Amino acid sequence: MTIPDLPDVFDSLWLDACLATMAGKRPYGMLEKGAMAVNDGRIVWLGPQDRLSADAVATARSVVRLGNRWVTPGLVDCHTHLVYADNRAGEFEMRLNGATYEEIARFGGGIISTVTAVRNATETELFDQSAVRLKAMLAEGVTTVEIKSGYGLDTENELKMLRVVRRLDEAFPADVLATFLGAHALPPEYTGRSDAYIDLVTDAMIPAVAADGLARAVDAFCERIAFSPEQIERVFSASRQNGLDVKLHAEQLSDSKGAVMAARFGALSADHLEYLADDGAEAMAAAGTVAVLLPGPFYFLGETRKPPVDLLRRRGVTMALSTDCNPGTSPTTSPLLMMNMGCVNFGLTPAEALAGFTLNAASALGIQDRRGTLEIGKQADFAVWDIQEPAELAYRMGGNPCHMTVIGGEIVNG
Repeated sequence: MTIPDLPDVFDSLWLDACLATMAGKRPYGMLEKGAMAVNDGRIVWLGPQDRLSADAVATARSVVRLGNRWVTPGLVDCHTHLVYADNRAGEFEMRLNGATYEEIARFGGGIISTVTAVRNATETELFDQSAVRLKAMLAEGVTTVEIKSGYGLDTENELKMLRVVRRLDEAFPADVLATFLGAHALPPEYTGRSDAYIDLVTDAMIPAVAADGLARAVDAFCERIAFSPEQIERVFSASRQNGLDVKLHAEQLSDSKGAVMAARFGALSADHLEYLADDGAEAMAAAGTVAVLLPGPFYFLGETRKPPVDLLRRRGVTMALSTDCNPGTSPTTSPLLMMNMGCVNFGLTPAEALAGFTLNAASALGIQDRRGTLEIGKQADFAVWDIQEPAELAYRMGGNPCHMTVIGGEIVNG
């Protein structure tokens, strides 16, 4: 490891740390008996603590001793639907009592129930409900979160959701990134007219989102119960024309070749992927499109078809993990629980699971240049853990060992 020259004075110095930098070739990028220094919200020095002089410690504006606790990069939750209204606990109970999807839909359940709740909610009501979920994530070491729209399904309410995401970004120290998901489901007023709804998405919604700077990326759901690859191509073309990145819900219920199409558009990520075939994995690897695996809905819905982790490994596709926080299929705010499920249900290693919520999740959002690892020059976003080894983060089932969450070098939780 090359140790850089020390600045004259540090804003903050973090001592007595076991660092899981998630950078380099060592498992977890481990550096025990390490230290970090922060200036202007960025890491300006990182290395073995015994390389620090007494003068460096004495002149630092703030010194925090971490008691040999483990430090990881701040967790990045790269696929959430965190902004929504109400919940769907009632249909969860109906399903466990034997109701079918069609029966639940007849009683007003399913995604349309959330659409109705969001359309009826004010921005303030949406903000207040969503803020509770975001606070829970920060308490578990999350420092960056992506939030999708997709429960408005008309121009007015999609923009309303994205304005709430902006308010969350302004109100919380976390980096909150917005993604427009207008092509999430077909709203009831467009039943039988899916092409006309896609016209609305491409001709009205996407230009409005871009004009107001309300999102950095556009997502869509390519599936037989949602929209066809041809329709998604139209969405992606409009997104690119408006300067927005793209990503895709792909191959969740069937192999629709969505991943191949997403890779052709240089998508940041393709997500779910339970039915991904070799041609999709090959295309993703060539394009650098990240595979975002979502163990929450797999567990919650009792699915049996797993994403092809071995295929993704063989093809060298980067794998991220996420909570997929949403009211219908993954009502969780816990990245740690998702790490455990990613290992137990999908066969990831603990190191892959932690990478899935740090450097690989940052890649899925296109922010790997500034987040996702502990390295000099990157944002000083990190989590401090009361654990004995990094694998413990994926090992636990319940509980929260996060000692503190730090964003930009400032303690925001703990």
